[in-house]
Amino acid sequence: MTENIHPIFDRLLQRTDREKRLNQRSKVLWLTGLSGSGKSTIAQALERRMYNEGFFAQVLDGDNIRSGINNNLGFSIEDRQENIRRIAEIAKLYLQSGVITLNSFISPTKEIRNFARSIIGEADFIEIYINAPLEVCEARDVKGLYQKARSGAIKGFTGIDSPYEAPENPAIEIKTNETTVEEAVDKIFKYIQPIISQ
Repeated sequence: MTENIHPIFDRLLQRTDREKRLNQRSKVLWLTGLSGSGKSTIAQALERRMYNEGFFAQVLDGDNIRSGINNNLGFSIEDRQENIRRIAEIAKLYLQSGVITLNSFISPTKEIRNFARSIIGEADFIEIYINAPLEVCEARDVKGLYQKARSGAIKGFTGIDSPYEAPENPAIEIKTNETTVEEAVDKIFKYIQPIISQ
């Protein structure tokens, strides 16, 4: 089957051409953490900050992706792996287009995050741990998911009956129970600004 596939990547505009046009270096920021830790909130605020600072970024968020391109996937280990594979491939397309992506996904295991890193490439993958204790995430429970998981209405929920493996050596760790959204965004932006600037 693969003998009938003939990619034309080498004949297209290259990443460096697109980065030059956008006046930035593209990277993939991978925000990982428990549900309710603050990933989406921080990603949204960071996207706005980057836009205001003259950078072109795109948020890829778990709920948005699952309501569209991944709406046929459930939450089994196999489906979570496929969810992350598709997301990583999308992020890689953006990367090659010169766009900075802000990926906001629980991505609960080291294996799944390393899988994403292997697709995107070590040099372009920036892991950001959005860290909040389980009890803080449960207290926030903006979507009511923890309550459903505790009652048994949701099975395999990360942090309740499915494990979350915290990153061991993230580029940045944000403890959202100890910092404001503005402080979190400022910390991330100051870290990545020299990396993404031409």
